[in-house]
Amino acid sequence: MNISYVAVEGHRIAVDVRGSGPLVVCSPAMGDTRDAFVPLADRLVQRGFRVALLDLRGHGDSDAGFSRYGDEATADDLLAVINELADGPVYLAGASMSAASAVIAAGRRPDLVAGLVLLGPFLRNGAGAVAEAAFRIALSRPWGPAVWRLYAATLWPGLGKNGARARAAHTARSLTRPGRWAAFQLTARTDHSVVEPWISHVTAPSLVVMGEADPDWKDPASEANWVAGQLGSDVLMVPAVGHAPMLEAPEVVADRVIEFLTGAVDASRRA
Repeated sequence: MNISYVAVEGHRIAVDVRGSGPLVVCSPAMGDTRDAFVPLADRLVQRGFRVALLDLRGHGDSDAGFSRYGDEATADDLLAVINELADGPVYLAGASMSAASAVIAAGRRPDLVAGLVLLGPFLRNGAGAVAEAAFRIALSRPWGPAVWRLYAATLWPGLGKNGARARAAHTARSLTRPGRWAAFQLTARTDHSVVEPWISHVTAPSLVVMGEADPDWKDPASEANWVAGQLGSDVLMVPAVGHAPMLEAPEVVADRVIEFLTGAVDASRRA
């Protein structure tokens, strides 16, 4: 592990860079940390890619104390990492909320993004206003961390019950470090409606990876197909996994992601 930091808005975004070759910038889901991408990153490095794993604002080893959180703020961070680490177009892999941010970044700067891997993507709000308000209330102190552990343990069925509970406990410990829970609560207020204006500006090819058992969607396949319809994406549905397919089924996901990225790299070189 080789953590470095990228300065954004007077604070720091933690980035773990490994390997050499075309750069893939990976950003995790709300509440999660960059190590969710390690099984995929290891396989990408073995196939000749350079991979940058970042932590969201207020998560993992990134600073808390930012004035903004959510899709647009994370898009700013993705672009800052690209500008820090790359001389040309890169590939973005975003999970859940970070998939929304990857689309915004690609829409803002199509010259910097040559391909998108969208894992369990939230490109629009999934629940009604009442459900979203109830979720924000549920994350309030003092019961919020316990609620998060219970909820998070349902997100990753591909890890098995014990594995999902251990992952939930891991994220809860990270989120309850000093100053982190307040940042997480602000992140949980994210409104994904900010993504829609940028979709038509995306020129990069994209791959949607969705777990067939993703509990965040009533019909995960339908949502994956909706995203694909918006962006012209390829779709990989992964059986028996939930909201972090790259962690729950890394072999299956890595094979398809490597195939997609290799094709995108070849297309970029021919252009």
